[in-house]
Amino acid sequence: MFTGIVAAVGKIVRVSPFNDGQEDAGVRVDISAGGFLRDSNKLGDSIAIQGACMTVVELGPDAFSVDVSRESLNRTAGLDQPGEVNLEHALRMGDSLDGHLVSGHVDGMGEVTRFEPIGESWDLRIDVPTDLAKYLAYKGSITVNGVSLTVNHVEDHAAGCEIRINLIPHTVKVTTLKHLRAGQRVNLEIDMIARYVERMVGLQHIK
Repeated sequence: MFTGIVAAVGKIVRVSPFNDGQEDAGVRVDISAGGFLRDSNKLGDSIAIQGACMTVVELGPDAFSVDVSRESLNRTAGLDQPGEVNLEHALRMGDSLDGHLVSGHVDGMGEVTRFEPIGESWDLRIDVPTDLAKYLAYKGSITVNGVSLTVNHVEDHAAGCEIRINLIPHTVKVTTLKHLRAGQRVNLEIDMIARYVERMVGLQHIK
């Protein structure tokens, strides 16, 4: 379990394919994470990388590695090549819940349609596919590349919806969202409360 509050920005320094890079093979991802790892971190820990929960399989003083299956690679963005990534430790009992409850299970990918400065902030707009659009609402929560954000506007269309998010300078500065550009795909996780609401409402129609 996570909160969507990024603890650090690390860097994927190496992506090593398994099975000689066969089409259905996964990869081992080596991540440089100076200042992020704790003394208590150990093999088997869960760490959110760009919003995707992964298991630590190798651990060093300032770096760690995870194995990413082909299924995960097909359903996420930003884990298959070198570059900066958002990192978050798993939530511990007693930790402050500053964002919202996040499972680290990416629900799908959206496409950035606009990312431009407006005054002191940034206007982020994302096209969301139909299967996720129904879970999004004005002032609701969504996780974008592992960052807990608030939806400011939802505009429905035939292929889903476009959401608008206002990013404050601090969020842009301390996350990888600063690198976004129009046309780029991003990892999305919907608010888990929306899942339960859908389930409860659906059960009301079952006699």
